[in-house]
Amino acid sequence: MARNLNSYVCSDCGYKSSKWMGRCPNCNTWNTFREDEGAAATEIDLKVEPASIVKIESKNRPRLLSGIGELDRVLGGGIVSGSLVLLGGAPGIGKSTLILQVASLFSKENKKVLYISGEESAVQIKLRAERLNALQEELYILAETEFDQIIALLEREDFSLVIVDSVQTIYDPRLGTSPGSIPQIKEVSACLLNTAKKRETPIFLIGHVTKDGELAGPRVLEHMVDTVLQFEGDRNYNYRVLRAVKNRFGSTNEVGVFLMKDTGLEEVLNPSQLFIEEKPEDVSGSVIVPVIEGSRSLLIELQALVSTSAFSAPQRLTTGVNYKRVSILLAVLEKRLDINFKTRDVHINITGGFQVDEPAIDLGIIGAVISSFRDKPLPDGIALVGEVGLAGEVRAVSRIDQRIKEAGKLGFKRVIIPEGNLKSMEFDPEMTVTGIKDINQLLNYIGEVE
Repeated sequence: MARNLNSYVCSDCGYKSSKWMGRCPNCNTWNTFREDEGAAATEIDLKVEPASIVKIESKNRPRLLSGIGELDRVLGGGIVSGSLVLLGGAPGIGKSTLILQVASLFSKENKKVLYISGEESAVQIKLRAERLNALQEELYILAETEFDQIIALLEREDFSLVIVDSVQTIYDPRLGTSPGSIPQIKEVSACLLNTAKKRETPIFLIGHVTKDGELAGPRVLEHMVDTVLQFEGDRNYNYRVLRAVKNRFGSTNEVGVFLMKDTGLEEVLNPSQLFIEEKPEDVSGSVIVPVIEGSRSLLIELQALVSTSAFSAPQRLTTGVNYKRVSILLAVLEKRLDINFKTRDVHINITGGFQVDEPAIDLGIIGAVISSFRDKPLPDGIALVGEVGLAGEVRAVSRIDQRIKEAGKLGFKRVIIPEGNLKSMEFDPEMTVTGIKDINQLLNYIGEVE
């Protein structure tokens, strides 16, 4: 194949260019560029050929287990060979603790693991490993920030897992920019991606986050990696939540729950019990809602507080739920049930600092607000789930059987669900399942509670 290069030439000075320009950059004359008909054709040796997708051989390789079930769940079943994984989170949330535990458990199976640290010395990492009981013979520590040295080591020796803590501290001196700059992060990440694919070695990158909680650095970094994990949590609570923001090898809906202890992070096998164990009894505005996170169902406690406003503009404060969604639901209550919130402050909270964004919690928000407004608690052992539309109708939600089963496991005997879900579910004889079509029926039910 041949193509013409330098196909435009200035008629005054002979300056050649691959594209037409209004003014010649050499002699500064205007409108003198003409197409160069005698431009030399350059032959390109085509070395690549497309392949039919049906003839491509796929390799189903088993995933590598990290030793931490909650992490494997979020990754989609384990670590994929040759994958590049970015783990982000706020400072002090436990990223280094989690990844050091992974390195220890992974190397326990006589798999050689390299932990590259640009923020801590080897002695500091060992002190933390002693506290976590994470000392292993096959766990190697490298305190280095110069990228050439790191790549040379990865090319010389074989590792089953490589960890870089953090990617913002590694720098290539040839670029002439400071560590953490956009050119440095892009170049370092691109080279690590090539190394991971070429040697089929999984590499974990620890990334910093901005004050808004987003991953620091260029957005292209998130596009380059195979998986982006977000480590979340509130320092006022002991548990942490691991989410997959992006995952080329699995679902992005899975979450892993951990409990922070002095000896490290511990998996929480029953998160529902953790989130609702301190639910108060006989208190208005408190509702249990079964939600879906990935492949599992969780029970959360949703609280509402409706009080008389001391200001002309009432406050609307939310924690753990979308503020705009709550505003819409309050407007539905005012329109469909004639409840006046113009002089009322409304506060919505999901206990434990948990974040939920699925519409199935709408009915729980409605129930908690009405309960607090009337100051009448819902009976013990009841859970609410359903999406509420603008007309006040209660719409069906997905995986209702799984939600009801989770509620029954923790002792709940009655669940109020959308009537549309009654046709598609299997009834548990020990559970009382009530279907409602609109929020008027919920209002009537709460009104019966004395």
